[in-house]
Amino acid sequence: MARRTLSQNFLVDPASVARVVRAARPGPGDLVVEVGMGKGALTAALAPHCRELIGYEIDPHLIPGLRMRLAGHPHVRVVHRDFLTARPPLEPFAVVGNVPYARTAEIVDWCLRAPRLTSATFLTQLEYARKRTGDFGRWSLLTVRTWPDVEWRMCGRVPRAAFRPVPRVDGGIMRLTRRPRPLLTGAAERAAYERLVELGFSGVGGTLYASLRRAHPARRLDSAFRRAGLGRDAVVAYATPRQWLVLFEELSGTPA
Repeated sequence: MARRTLSQNFLVDPASVARVVRAARPGPGDLVVEVGMGKGALTAALAPHCRELIGYEIDPHLIPGLRMRLAGHPHVRVVHRDFLTARPPLEPFAVVGNVPYARTAEIVDWCLRAPRLTSATFLTQLEYARKRTGDFGRWSLLTVRTWPDVEWRMCGRVPRAAFRPVPRVDGGIMRLTRRPRPLLTGAAERAAYERLVELGFSGVGGTLYASLRRAHPARRLDSAFRRAGLGRDAVVAYATPRQWLVLFEELSGTPA
């Protein structure tokens, strides 16, 4: 029985499990780290497709069943531990998981900080997945700030009936892919981009233009907004990551 304190909603629909595996795209040479193994449905589906799988499960009641179910997969290691306390592997690795909705933000932050992460594929609350990937037509600060290093993509919707117990909302499959070559190079350039994004999301003045106007002259801003295809009345959430990169290119030489 799932314990509410752990925010457990086990994925039980085989078709939905297969969709998560397809979105994760594990390869025969890959090291996969799974967040929250649950009863092992996703683990068992991932195992045949990767070189090694390290699965973390915080619930001690589930560990014996997991080890029994996965006994035929010697390359799968079941770890009874909170994933967030684990150290990232020192070699390239991918993360996959049906993550507790209440801990999604912490798990995503862990992944973004892991230097050797290649991708992270999560089944999480639909609203969170849509918000982070721009699927609502709006973009969040976290997504825009990390876009030069990470692509965020929505990979599908999973109905709430695919889980036990059934949650109140549908799930969403979200994939983060670390770019082999960042769109911005150098620590100074990246820091300058992040300062611009933070300024734009400050909300001062009600529009993106008004927020950026505090640090950049109108003439340069007008040119940058025209090139990015943005109006002066644009709200910050509707500026796409690509438009942000154009703004940065145009404004990076402007003294604050």
